[in-house]
Amino acid sequence: MGCPRRKTLCFFLIFAPVYLHGALSQEASPAGQRKPFFERLRRLEEQFRRFQEVTLTHLQGLASNYNLSYNIDTRFQSLAQDTQAVALAVNQSQATLQSDLSHLKTWMQKTRRRSRKVDSRLLALGAALSERDRQRTQEGKEREAQRDALQDALARLTHLVQGQGARLAALEGQLQVAGPGTVAPGLTPAQPPTLPGHPSPSSPRLQRGRQVLRASPATGDPPQDFAGHPQGTRAPPGPSSQWAWPPESPGETCDVGPVLVFPNASTQNVAFLSPGFASGLRALSVCSWVRMASGHLGTLLSYATEENDNKLVLHGRDSLVPGSVHFVIGDPAFRELPLQPLLDGRWHHVCIIWTSTLGRYWVHVDRRLVATGSRFREGYEIPPGGSLVLGQEQDSMGGGFDSSEAFVGSMAGLAIWDRALVPGEVAKLATGREVPGGAILTLADAQWVGGFVQRANCSCLELCP
Repeated sequence: MGCPRRKTLCFFLIFAPVYLHGALSQEASPAGQRKPFFERLRRLEEQFRRFQEVTLTHLQGLASNYNLSYNIDTRFQSLAQDTQAVALAVNQSQATLQSDLSHLKTWMQKTRRRSRKVDSRLLALGAALSERDRQRTQEGKEREAQRDALQDALARLTHLVQGQGARLAALEGQLQVAGPGTVAPGLTPAQPPTLPGHPSPSSPRLQRGRQVLRASPATGDPPQDFAGHPQGTRAPPGPSSQWAWPPESPGETCDVGPVLVFPNASTQNVAFLSPGFASGLRALSVCSWVRMASGHLGTLLSYATEENDNKLVLHGRDSLVPGSVHFVIGDPAFRELPLQPLLDGRWHHVCIIWTSTLGRYWVHVDRRLVATGSRFREGYEIPPGGSLVLGQEQDSMGGGFDSSEAFVGSMAGLAIWDRALVPGEVAKLATGREVPGGAILTLADAQWVGGFVQRANCSCLELCP
């Protein structure tokens, strides 16, 4: 826009001197020509004055246009800065939104994974309950059949004993009527001498035995079934069984090794056992002294691999029945263990034993067998190379902790064997007399303890925090 005006101005500036030079060169003409020359000069001056005015107007226009373009450049620079600030704010908003979306996606994945785990556990629990009901129904039918057979046998035995008692009473009456020195009909002349230590047929001891036989009940408790237990074990005795252990007298339990204290349900409170399982396990024994400090048991132990975060878990949480623990091997398979005695705030010794042979498992609390079962992960092998954690339940390998599943309390003398301990070994371990050999992991292998977990060495459990 300014370039044509500049060309015009240059043209006039060049044309004016040339024209003036031509006019001056004509002053040497005759006097008759001076009048037209002055008129021309006057017109030229007027034209030059108008040209100056036009030139000044053009110069003023150029100045105003320059100021306008300068203002436009300044505004464009300000607008560019504002645009950059807006773009930066938009980028920050996008980054924040992407971070929030990433957290939301992670939370949704975790929630979805937990819902799948809950669904699978519910399905497994339903299957286990139906299997248990079926087993109970079958056991009830077998027990009724055994009771009927036992009643028939006892009835026949009672009838036989009563007949023998009647015959003995008749023979004694005949002997009393015959008197000394006589022989009742149908009897031999002389009775053989009674051996020392054996009662005679008419002795009060034999009479009391007859009365007991006559008064024997028609029904009785079936014998304990020890079939199916490994050598050296037996089924748990009933409350009135002569095999029940007497209650333990209070005493001190000493030399149990290091103690770990988990003071609260923080997700930072965790202990890692390293190096974990070096080889696959087809049998397992986990024993430890525990003392609870909350209304639920929490998670005692969690073993996770890249394939499955619940390869081996002793898992409790505040939403479960108080005192119950899920014993998980290869999620979703689990068994619910009743451990209500552990909620009294005192030290208790717990042993959980499993073998892939027939899928048998046993749970001992203070030497007593409180639960047992079979067909739980029969033929399964716990793989090596995972992360073994105490006090927290892993939703991912080495992480994903939840405060509602945390263990709150103390544990001492924890040890893990790659075999099934026998009841004698469990009893010696629970009374502090002897620790079975061959433990693959103990609390001494706790390589890293985090959060507020305290490690203590107590001479006796009663002195531990």
